[in-house]
Amino acid sequence: MISRMIGAALLRSETFEEVEADSNAMVQALIVVILVAIAGAVGSFLSEESSIIGALIFGVVFSIVSWAVWALVAVFVGTKILKTEDTEADWGQVARCTGFAQTPGILSILVFVPTVGWLFGLVGLAWRMAAMVVAIRQSLDYTSTWRAFFVILISAIPVFIINAIAFVVLSLVI
Repeated sequence: MISRMIGAALLRSETFEEVEADSNAMVQALIVVILVAIAGAVGSFLSEESSIIGALIFGVVFSIVSWAVWALVAVFVGTKILKTEDTEADWGQVARCTGFAQTPGILSILVFVPTVGWLFGLVGLAWRMAAMVVAIRQSLDYTSTWRAFFVILISAIPVFIINAIAFVVLSLVI
């Protein structure tokens, strides 16, 4: 799993192809999503002195739901709206690849660092989006990186709306 995380972080197409083909890698992808969520929760806790338990629960649940929904929307956009002749993918393939694409988000543990912490968060986010583009390109069998970029961009709209609603609801509950 660690070698796959490194390959995903290095944006290696072969790593995403390997993960796409390995149906047993779903648990590993889920673990990556959870590890990144924990890193973000710890970084947030260290910078804001919030409740670590609340941050962990909220962060993990929110990350898992967001990942699953984003993969679902990306499958729809990629196989229906921006489909090519070679496009063939299911939710599991896209979810496994996009799960591993979350690896650079581990940097979010460093957001507590005074003065420059926000840079770690920003770099982690940009790096994660780059990994998502490669993950989508490989899992949807695209030859165009731009097509994969537009799948991410189009998919972001409903995902951000759903996330905003979930954030408001969970904020009222927790």
